[in-house]
Amino acid sequence: MSRGREQCTYSRGSSGSNSPGNSDSSDSEVVLRGGIANEGEVVRLGDTVRRPQRSWSPATHALLRHLEDVGFDGAPRFLGIDEQDREVLSYLPGTPVVAPYPDWALTDEALVSVAELLRAYHDAVSTFDPGLHDWAPAPPREFVGNVLCHNDLNLDNVIFRDGRAAALIDFDLAGPGSATWDVACAARLWAPLRSDVDIVDARRGHGLGRLRLFVDSYGLDEVDRARVVEGARLNYLWFCTLIRESAARGHAAFARYWRSVSGARVDRTVRWFDDNATELHAALRA
Repeated sequence: MSRGREQCTYSRGSSGSNSPGNSDSSDSEVVLRGGIANEGEVVRLGDTVRRPQRSWSPATHALLRHLEDVGFDGAPRFLGIDEQDREVLSYLPGTPVVAPYPDWALTDEALVSVAELLRAYHDAVSTFDPGLHDWAPAPPREFVGNVLCHNDLNLDNVIFRDGRAAALIDFDLAGPGSATWDVACAARLWAPLRSDVDIVDARRGHGLGRLRLFVDSYGLDEVDRARVVEGARLNYLWFCTLIRESAARGHAAFARYWRSVSGARVDRTVRWFDDNATELHAALRA
């Protein structure tokens, strides 16, 4: 459930947190592709990206400030709020992976670079205190730990440069979780972990091997890697619930998406996890 397109690099505006940074006011806004929650509402203006705010946006802004303060350059920088009450982020050059997926984005080399980038992000947030901020919906209790998760490593939320993952975008779902939960989410989407009936690209038939490669490249320990399979299954159900509930509340884009994902496909994916649990666990054994 990608929540928007926020490509960005940076320099925080010197005029303070309410400054949108420097951009040419004569530039016209260009709608950026990707995402569901903010469909058609995320725009580029000069060297900035403007996005709608959510109730948990102050928490996201605190996270982005922390990533800047610790020198993590794989995320957009928060520049302020504009006159339309939109958050302003720095524009990040590079290529997001949007459908139809290019061949280079489906290679093992690209997969490894995503795992390495996720590990670098987790290292960067290891000193971040989530405090009393309101965050997006939490993952299942058994997967809440001491890591501030990205929670939405869909393909179009990763910016590539020269064939390697260089930055994460769209932190709308960020919140307290665990490394295992974030790895399970990313591996589920990038391997991918689902029935081959629902895989229409070069990754078809390679899910188990790519799962192992992702987890190995991230460097999960033996205890955590044993929990990835159940984490991926629960992560799928978690996303289905978020989408279904958003659709029920009247979110038009989510409603269209939910209608496009048949109940048969949801049942097939859950059944695939159950039927292949033994093979999935075997793929992750050291």
